[in-house]
Amino acid sequence: MVTKDKSSVKTEAGAELLPKKKLGDLLVEIGLITEENLHEALQEQQETKGKIGQILVEKGFITKDVLHSFLGKQIGVPYVTLSEYGEIPDEVIRTVPEMVARRKNLIPLALEKNTLKIAMANPKDFQAIDDLRSITGKNIKPLLADNDDIKQRIDAYYSKQSDIKSEGKTAKTATTSESVSSILAGSMADIVREMDKTKPSEEAEETAGKEKEKEKVVDLMALAAHGEDAPVIKMVNYILASAVKATASDIHIEPFEDDLRVRFRIDGILHPQPAPPKKVQNAITSRIKIMANLDIAEHRLPQDGRMKIKIGKKNIDLRVSTLPSSFGEKIVMRILDSSSLCLDLTKLGFDEGPLAIYKKNISIPYGIVLVTGPTGSGKSTTLYSTLSTINHPDVNIITIEDPVEYTLSGVTQVQARADIGLTFAAGLRSFLRQDPDIIMVGEIRDTETAEIAINAALTGHLVFSTLHTNDAPGAVTRLTNMGIEPFLTSSSVAMVIAQRLVRVICENCKEAYEVPASSLEALGLTRKEIGNKNKVTLYRGKGCDHCVNTGYRGRLACYEVMGIDEKIRELILRRAPTNEVKQAARAAGMITMREASLQKVLAGKTTVEEMFRVTFADEA
Repeated sequence: MVTKDKSSVKTEAGAELLPKKKLGDLLVEIGLITEENLHEALQEQQETKGKIGQILVEKGFITKDVLHSFLGKQIGVPYVTLSEYGEIPDEVIRTVPEMVARRKNLIPLALEKNTLKIAMANPKDFQAIDDLRSITGKNIKPLLADNDDIKQRIDAYYSKQSDIKSEGKTAKTATTSESVSSILAGSMADIVREMDKTKPSEEAEETAGKEKEKEKVVDLMALAAHGEDAPVIKMVNYILASAVKATASDIHIEPFEDDLRVRFRIDGILHPQPAPPKKVQNAITSRIKIMANLDIAEHRLPQDGRMKIKIGKKNIDLRVSTLPSSFGEKIVMRILDSSSLCLDLTKLGFDEGPLAIYKKNISIPYGIVLVTGPTGSGKSTTLYSTLSTINHPDVNIITIEDPVEYTLSGVTQVQARADIGLTFAAGLRSFLRQDPDIIMVGEIRDTETAEIAINAALTGHLVFSTLHTNDAPGAVTRLTNMGIEPFLTSSSVAMVIAQRLVRVICENCKEAYEVPASSLEALGLTRKEIGNKNKVTLYRGKGCDHCVNTGYRGRLACYEVMGIDEKIRELILRRAPTNEVKQAARAAGMITMREASLQKVLAGKTTVEEMFRVTFADEA
């Protein structure tokens, strides 16, 4: 409520609100500056376009305290000098995450019952006040303070908080297995029960206090060792640790009208997990955004970020993506565990024949090698393994990726950033001036990138890249459809491989069983594929704790490797359809994706169901 007086107005906070006049006129009216002072300041303002109050301070006509006092009275917010509050308690500082304090230039001063006093350089930033109310669970009382004083206090107090955390981290150490156990002790239901016992304001206060600074690794083990984390923080830690333990590649947190859903992608398949209650949806979203250094105030636009977590001695990168939906923001986190990256080509799933062709073509001095397949088919792993194999001190390797998922020692890796003009095409142009021997382009998405890659290959560089096609022969047609002349494709492309990932049968619960050959024929397999047998021995997983009762543990790639020989070059030049190119490649000895997956079925590495899930039958 606002009560009116003849000369001034008082706000609910008790601050006097001066009549609406220009600041300079008010100061002259009260006698703090002269008309000449104001005229001189206004002349400088016309030249510099600065703020009149700041100019008056710089010229020494008034002090900062006088300026802020009058500004506070103009907007109805009390002005405070931070020195009058003395030492700010640590529990008050922890109520506001450092990222929020620095971004909005504010600092908490005192907590009185359920009201948090906040010193702000801009107390009329209502969006910031609403966000603070949501983060802390408190009523917010904004106070006006000097901009520079707030910055100094932020540096002083948040540096102190970081020191306290660092001391806490070094106080206790634990092995990886012990650490994971400490986080996963109990269940999600236990954390929910604990949350129900915690007062909402206390929970919000502690949750907001565990912020993530840019480029800092969040040590989940150190947090678990203290045993004092708010339930929301424990929920997020529990989800992250559970995903790492289950060797998940992605974490999905999905809001719906009445509930939240958490799913892990394990070996390419999404599996539902115990989920937190709907009421903590916003708190969980804010916590993850803070850890990933995202803007917690932005709820309308998608955001992308990264975070690092530490479990014992294991550092793990997570790529975080938020997407606004009808019932809140959906979060997907891609887990990038460098320790699980396979850099040995022989362990990826290549059969002996295709591997020999592949190794031959990655050793050529120039040309293009294309890896094709849908998203999540393991193309990046194949390319990283390839670069690791051919990486020697006497070659210069440069990559441009979006994003850089893993770092390779001895390889110059560039992150594409289309928002500032660093596209794949722009990066490629710059690479050619960096004297490279080998270039890797994350993906050929457009004609411009394809043309530059081909020109690089034709001028003596070995180029690796990816395309989104269903099979290896389809890459030729795809380039033609992008506007690349057939003579350029035929003279530059050395090899195309397509790949899919199949789940591997769990060795702990693997069992053999026999099926009639006729039943496999009914599924679409030919006698040639099955062999001259009445019964065929196959394998499957019964399901156990080791494989989370799925019967599978891990994945292998099935490869279709097509070398470009003279016959295929002729077909490319006359724009032959994909099926003709495929027939020629098979006649030259190419093993198709279906044949490669069938070999893994008959070898007992995967199941018939997996083969049919990821491959199509070959045309006769």
